[in-house]
Amino acid sequence: MLLNALIDLIPELNKAFLETIYMVAISLCIAILIGLPLGILLFVTDRGLFLENNIVKSVLGFAVNLIRSIPFVILLVGLLPLTRLITGTTIGPTAASVSLSVAAIPFFARMVETSLREIEKGVIEAAIAVGATPWMIIKDVLLSEARPGIVHGITITTISLVGYSAMAGIVGGGGIGDLAIRFGYYRYDNTVMITTIVVLICLVQIIQFSGERIARLVDKR
Repeated sequence: MLLNALIDLIPELNKAFLETIYMVAISLCIAILIGLPLGILLFVTDRGLFLENNIVKSVLGFAVNLIRSIPFVILLVGLLPLTRLITGTTIGPTAASVSLSVAAIPFFARMVETSLREIEKGVIEAAIAVGATPWMIIKDVLLSEARPGIVHGITITTISLVGYSAMAGIVGGGGIGDLAIRFGYYRYDNTVMITTIVVLICLVQIIQFSGERIARLVDKR
């Protein structure tokens, strides 16, 4: 009975798993593309650094904190008009990727900023002393020294996106969360609920293990 139920669930579970991977991949790429330079900007415009700018730092910091202070479920619903404008729909994994990206960008930006703050000030001061340009300092010093921390940030962001993507199922975003709600919660099917939980746990463990291995490989310090 249980085995038959699991076999019948495989097609839906496979589709939901691929939708989750799709949502997380799109959102993570956008988070890295925008969040990485944003995190660098938050760091280098801080007091005492080579591109100090209190106005830029304050404005960016406020925007990042504003988005991060909004619970994802509320953000998901609040961004539905923007989602419809960008994707033409408010349901499905592509539509859910809009809210996921908006939530992930400031989160990853703060992770990058935190990683950069772990770099010893003396390293930056030495680069300035030898006449390195701001771009050279960012490229050859900051990003080089902070690589393990940034990889850890990507890992944590990816895991957070997996959790967020499950919540996206509330508004028909697809993925494993949608499967758990439609088949597990609404139909009181414990087999579906337990299976989706196990899949999510396994996925998170794989991401965490892979992230830690990559971080060790890129750590040349």
